[in-house]
Amino acid sequence: MGVVSPFLRKVKTASGATAVQIAVKEGRRDKVIEHLGSAHTEAELAALMEIGRHRIAPDQLALDLTPTPPAVSGLLTASAPVGTDAVVESKRSGLLWDVLHRAYNCLGLGDATGGDRAFEQMVLARLIEPTSKAQVPRVLGDLGLESVSVRTLFRSLARAQERGYRESLSGALFEHVTTSGGLALCLYDVTTLYFEAEREDDLRKVGYSKERRVDPQVIVGLLVDRAGFPLRIGCWEGNRAETTTIVGVVEQFRQAAKVEPLVVVADAGMLSASNLSALDEARLRFIVGARTTRAPGDLEAHFRWSGDAFTDGQVIDTITPRRGSRSERDKSRKSEPVWDPHTHPGSWRAVWAYSKKRAARDNQTLTPQANRARAVIAGEKRPKNTRFVTVRQGDQVLDEASIARARSLVGLKGYVTNIPSHLMDAGEVVSSYHELWHVEQSFRMSKHDLRARPVFHHTRDAIEAHLTVVMASLAVARYLQEATGISIKRVIRALKPLQDVTINLNGHHINATPQLTPKAEQILTALSTPPPAH
Repeated sequence: MGVVSPFLRKVKTASGATAVQIAVKEGRRDKVIEHLGSAHTEAELAALMEIGRHRIAPDQLALDLTPTPPAVSGLLTASAPVGTDAVVESKRSGLLWDVLHRAYNCLGLGDATGGDRAFEQMVLARLIEPTSKAQVPRVLGDLGLESVSVRTLFRSLARAQERGYRESLSGALFEHVTTSGGLALCLYDVTTLYFEAEREDDLRKVGYSKERRVDPQVIVGLLVDRAGFPLRIGCWEGNRAETTTIVGVVEQFRQAAKVEPLVVVADAGMLSASNLSALDEARLRFIVGARTTRAPGDLEAHFRWSGDAFTDGQVIDTITPRRGSRSERDKSRKSEPVWDPHTHPGSWRAVWAYSKKRAARDNQTLTPQANRARAVIAGEKRPKNTRFVTVRQGDQVLDEASIARARSLVGLKGYVTNIPSHLMDAGEVVSSYHELWHVEQSFRMSKHDLRARPVFHHTRDAIEAHLTVVMASLAVARYLQEATGISIKRVIRALKPLQDVTINLNGHHINATPQLTPKAEQILTALSTPPPAH
């Protein structure tokens, strides 16, 4: 009679769990020798299968009789009996942490902060679960990782300010950008971060809020490269005008990075005469969005010779007054002037582009605005900053001229720059500005994905240090997104469940490693990261 070899058997139970058994063949039937337990999660199944392998071959801690089960999504606990003396001693999302740690160091952030372990934990924990600094040990503990103490974390925040981490981090980020392709174009935008506090202080001030909040706030400016990778972050009093922030941030960055030439792109909110003059005097190139109200003056010759007719994709390269509305252009000439700082000292270069798609979108906006104006005049709606409603002799009337003027300008988008045409043609000016969406995307990541707000700090130094952490987290997020092609949320979601499990079986320690999912394999391949050893 031949030797009967035991094998592992998996059976679905009535409750939907998976029972793991050791069985032998008796004729055509399977005879159960030992019932090891029932698994309700992939992690429990992985643990039971490892235990079974050891039961069958006790001299081998792990024998590959069957394929390793899929990714671990839950855990067998020490209190969960499985019919053996085996317990799960530990779990660890090591793969996720290794990927984040590697990205952090690839950017040079570890060297920039002198190997500050606590600072790194705050940065990477913010990617995993944006929460307060006091919750960092809990976030890392959930991953099976050892965290420094809360006191050490707050000491690290103080060090970040005392030792100028933001400057050294900006230097590392700049070096990464220049190493990976060079820097010629920077993008700048601002946002506000509010505080649920009743009192103002020297930094947290009530100011203009796009969300119409009345809470104290701070102004945050973010400078990024053309791919949205952060280079520098700034913070100002909440009641400060946003337009006054750009020059200082850009100039500080340029001096620190020692980079020339540098082109700065910003939206129309940064368009002020003093801003543009300051950038120009600092020998900085700029491209900013033009307000549509400038179009009738800038395009006066076009309207005179061609009316309000434009072709899809048409670009008009002309000039715009630096201050006021007095133009240096000869309106009697059909041809547009070629901007030159010496020939036109009172003007900037202006590029206007027409898009049929934008015209359709603008008309969709104008029509309900005009209809609302008519409803207000008819008394059907309450007047509240209603466009196209004017008052004549005490009566509200429809501003037909304004509607007609607005209709004539649909589809137009303007850009103001101090870059001569021989250095950058009109098409490149337009395309460079359109890359501004990367800045907006970065802000969305910092506000929502990374929860830069609401802020759990109160003092200026703590708030500044918090924003330094956010900048570093954003850099790691953008690095991983660029390398993998997927968002940081999806990277975390794919790697976090993949846990290493250590099982104690009668004094023997068995390590169960998770099987990689296709998404995890895709991420590791993109990052050139070796898979975990099985």
